Amino acid sequence: MSEERRGNVGASQERHGSGRRRRGRGRRWLAGAALVAGVGGAALGPAGPASALPAAPTGYYLATAAGGVFGFAGATVDGSPAASGTTLQAPVVGVAPTPDGKGYWLASADGGIFAYGTAGFFGSLPGTGAKLHAPVTAIAAAPGGKGYWLVGADGGVFAFGGAGYFGSLPALKVTPASPVVSITPTPDGQGYWLLGADGGVFAFGDAGYFGNEPTLLGGPVPSPVVGLATTPDGQGYWIAQSDGAVSRFGDALFVGSALTSGIVPNAPVVGIDATQDGKGYWLVGGDGGVFGFGDASYFGSLPSELAAGGVSLSRPVSVVGLAATP
Repeated sequence: MSEERRGNVGASQERHGSGRRRRGRGRRWLAGAALVAGVGGAALGPAGPASALPAAPTGYYLATAAGGVFGFAGATVDGSPAASGTTLQAPVVGVAPTPDGKGYWLASADGGIFAYGTAGFFGSLPGTGAKLHAPVTAIAAAPGGKGYWLVGADGGVFAFGGAGYFGSLPALKVTPASPVVSITPTPDGQGYWLLGADGGVFAFGDAGYFGNEPTLLGGPVPSPVVGLATTPDGQGYWIAQSDGAVSRFGDALFVGSALTSGIVPNAPVVGIDATQDGKGYWLVGGDGGVFGFGDASYFGSLPSELAAGGVSLSRPVSVVGLAATP
């Protein structure tokens, strides 16, 4: 684990799409948008560099704040804190799959790490005794599966195992205007983007800066920003908002959103993940509803699986993210 003091940041902010007209390069395209809305799952990871012929995802995982993990299609569930009766010291905030699709990591808000299947354990914040100045909000796996990054709401970055450290906001004495909500590595793992809830984007290492939502909109975003997914070559990215809007930057293709499709999710969107060929992406709601666009196949969602199984939950589920398997 390391938290150092070097790196460069691409500071500014932009956005694309929520069904409203945008000016400039933030315009969105709806051609070829394929939407499948639904909800499904049962039970209860890092992506490697892009290749010429990327494999189609075989499924995806959903994780809940209470430590539950749900696997759909080819995503095999190998355990979870909820299944083992583990008492969490802090809620789970994210899930990341291994490159072979046979394991995954969960991260909690205190920096705790839970590794399952082929996911190796490379350390956690409580284990280092490091003082956490802001809650951890996300986890990302390093290419090759030999490490991972955690990011705090203040933009602090913690690198474990083979994950390289390329800088953080506190190290640059930068205070983000809103909490940092995600960290996304570049395809080669030599950099990463941090994303603020206001749509601000910060680029470190070899991560290119292609814009952010406030700059694109010319003002504040209408709903909180929740996640960023990169294109296969790392020359662009998508940003998702809680209302289901999706914005494209750089060479990212726009293939639809909940807003442009006239869909109102039953719960706020909490995350986005992209297909390996960059021709589609999924949005996931806090209730576990999944929406697939472009070539992002729909493998099920939590509400539909629970309904099909006749399961009635004693309290609402709180899904924190979706992670596609290779």
